[in-house]
Amino acid sequence: MEGDGSDSLVTIKNIERELICPACKELFTHPLILPCQHSICHKCVKELLLMLDDSFNDVGSDNSNQSSPRLRLPSPSVDKIDRISRPGWKRNSLTPRTTTFPCPGCEHDVDLGERGINGLFRNFTLETIVERYRQAARAATAIMCDLCKPPPQESTKSCMDCSASYCNECFKIYHPWGTVKAQHEYVGPTTNFRPKILMCPEHETERINMYCELCRRPVCHLCKLGGNHSNHRVTTMSSAYKTLKEKLSKDIDYLIGKESQVKSQISELNLLMKETECNGERAKEDAITHFEKLFEILEERKSSVLKAIDASKKLRLDKFQTQMEEYQGLLENNGLVGYAQEVLKETDQSCFVQTAKQLHVRIQKATESLKSFRPAAQTSFEDYVVNTSKQTELLGELSFFSSGVDVPEINEEQSKVYNNALINWHHPEKDKADSYVLEYRKINRDEEMLSWNEIEVCGTSKVISDLESNCNYAFRVRAYKGSICSPCSRELILHTPPAPVFSFLFDEKCGYNNEHLLLNLKRDRVESRAGFNLLLAAERIQVGYYTSLDYIIGDVGITKGKHFWAFRVEPYSYLVKAGVASSDKLQEWLRSPRDAVSPRYEQDSGHDSGSEDACVDSSQPFTLVTIGMKKVFIPKSPTSNEPENRVLPMPTSIGVFLDCDKGKVAFYDMDHMKCLYERQVDCSHMMYPAFALMGSGGVQLEESISAKYLEYQENM
Repeated sequence: MEGDGSDSLVTIKNIERELICPACKELFTHPLILPCQHSICHKCVKELLLMLDDSFNDVGSDNSNQSSPRLRLPSPSVDKIDRISRPGWKRNSLTPRTTTFPCPGCEHDVDLGERGINGLFRNFTLETIVERYRQAARAATAIMCDLCKPPPQESTKSCMDCSASYCNECFKIYHPWGTVKAQHEYVGPTTNFRPKILMCPEHETERINMYCELCRRPVCHLCKLGGNHSNHRVTTMSSAYKTLKEKLSKDIDYLIGKESQVKSQISELNLLMKETECNGERAKEDAITHFEKLFEILEERKSSVLKAIDASKKLRLDKFQTQMEEYQGLLENNGLVGYAQEVLKETDQSCFVQTAKQLHVRIQKATESLKSFRPAAQTSFEDYVVNTSKQTELLGELSFFSSGVDVPEINEEQSKVYNNALINWHHPEKDKADSYVLEYRKINRDEEMLSWNEIEVCGTSKVISDLESNCNYAFRVRAYKGSICSPCSRELILHTPPAPVFSFLFDEKCGYNNEHLLLNLKRDRVESRAGFNLLLAAERIQVGYYTSLDYIIGDVGITKGKHFWAFRVEPYSYLVKAGVASSDKLQEWLRSPRDAVSPRYEQDSGHDSGSEDACVDSSQPFTLVTIGMKKVFIPKSPTSNEPENRVLPMPTSIGVFLDCDKGKVAFYDMDHMKCLYERQVDCSHMMYPAFALMGSGGVQLEESISAKYLEYQENM
């Protein structure tokens, strides 16, 4: 038995890397089993959720970029941890509950569901192994008695029912013979205490007695009868235990029996690594040689082009110099004119005629050149501009010899940017690619290109976060088959919103008219029903009145900072007004509802001048633009020179940018991230996203791009 103990000690010491949490990179502490079957420390799950929670609550902040969830974070406060751990805890609309985070082990997104951390199983087996490893690592360190008076004695046994360690004397005192405590289960000294019976996280009073083969997790009988596993195939716990233990034992025996084969394969891998090292260096040398040849060709072409430009420049300058000298000769006492004046002094007729004939021809040419001045050469070098566009494109696609891996193509219609960027692509030979590498980089305003960021992706879509506001980003993707990669796809340029995305839902209480408006359960979509109530109001139309607008606002107000949000107006909508309004203005609108109002009496009806923004005051506590019948009505801006309002086709999605600090609001075409209209707005009071509908219509708030959004798109 002692020999077995020493063997197990060696084994325990050799499995350290299996006992390290992928999040904190330390030994597991109270590990939990995630739905993806990876384990993570209890405290690490809380820190990940708290970090994502804080990142969500920081919308609108200029410093809202958070660290990667895979980085170790400082321990959060106890009250916040308790708040997240507490079952049934929910947040208001401003801070919706965060239950999704990327698994640090496999990087797949994990959704904890409504129960959050309480829905996860504690990995007691792993916890026990970690404890044995700790004891092996600190063999000389004894576990002390928990009940002794100082100084404590070394413990001799631990009670699993009391979750405490005892020396011999204390154990006799606290577990007297003939009492119930004498029947407690005790083991050797340990600090790892776990319950005798596993209870169901979904039904806390029920024991775990079955195993769901589809979800690969233990369940209770209530889970099978009417819970999430009612239609799943389950087996008894004893059967699952026997089956899994047999499989695991067979696999372990197989690996042990193949020890010599593993050693030979390790030797082969060492040789392959050395060969790879040599081949890699040789490939680098070959690549350097090819690039040096390209550099030589470029230097040669550069020298040739510069010589041609210099030759043309010299020829033109010589022509200009000759022409200038001729014109300078026309000046009095200079050159040709001076020479002609000297010839006129000749008195011998024969000699004069002999010289004057040729001189007269030159004088006539100079006279004609004065009448029609024309430079002897061109100053432009347009014909000498080097066209490198084709070569630049070819060099950008410079890659290895074709390996049969086709180039993936980014789907521009399905790629978009909002709070994050969603990039979709398709590959003609999808089954032949093992993985993809998505590259992206920021493009500065002076067109300066920064280095590429790379992300390895297993699928054909990816959500990218932490992008800066109001910036252009370039995206491209390449496919990998083994160690061979395809050339990069064509670049896709996307412009991020001008400010962090502001998250809100429609308010179902303040001013919401449920007789005219229909709000969905998620409170991110509202429809105006032109039904029976509108029919009853139709009588007023005969006397020159119109039905009033039905208002609905966001459930979160804004007091400072820069914020951006987007929405879609259904194409069938008759009239929708959207924008921002102050709390005071909304109270004025909502406290004095009218069944019917005159379009000229209500300043924001949108019928008299095309928009309420046509009023004289350039800074007012609200701004709403009119949308309807597949058109957007852009009013004349107080600061522009445009003579009248504009009517534009309605974009697929419309964005609103509110800058409370500068008192400005702007409306954007989300398809091209182009500003359609901007004006001053009074932000001295709390501002709210505001909408108004008349007749049939619908407004859908733009959904934030996240991992769940990506999964939904893939399912669609």
